[in-house]
Amino acid sequence: MFAIPEQFSSATKANLESQFAILNSLTSKAFEGVEKLVELNLTAAKASLEESTAATKQLLAAKDAQEFFSLSAAQAQPTAEKAISYGRQIAAIAAGTQAEFSKAAEAQLAETNRKVVALVDEVTKNAPAGTENVVAVVKATIGNANAGYEQLSKVTKQAVEALEANVNAAMNHFTQATAKAAPKAAKK
Repeated sequence: MFAIPEQFSSATKANLESQFAILNSLTSKAFEGVEKLVELNLTAAKASLEESTAATKQLLAAKDAQEFFSLSAAQAQPTAEKAISYGRQIAAIAAGTQAEFSKAAEAQLAETNRKVVALVDEVTKNAPAGTENVVAVVKATIGNANAGYEQLSKVTKQAVEALEANVNAAMNHFTQATAKAAPKAAKK
């Protein structure tokens, strides 16, 4: 007779422990992503400083305006390519971190769902006669919630894929535009 409250108490405790574990996992993944971004930014800043110093020395050593503008135009293409590469690296880090978050969240939701279904099944075994309709409604509600989550998950994945495709398309257009602009700038 007292088994049902104990089952809910045990399930609640297990759920809280599970949520704490997923929070730790997500926090760890977030720090890994931030760590990668910091490392990328430090590397990019160091390289940029070294390259700008070298470029400035070259520009200051130019003998006339024609050579100055020619050197400036020659530096535009590599700089644009490096900016594109930097953007792609940031996008890759963000996509990787997002994928880890999604994987962890899906695993947590699947485990929680399994536990809820097991709890409902266990509780319904001991349910008093005449509560079959209530049990059916609870099971249908859980089924509907799961179906809703699966649909939301699919839509979210599609949105992320579309965003990544748009970013890649924009980067490709930018690459093509800079590739066309650099030779024109060098001719001037």
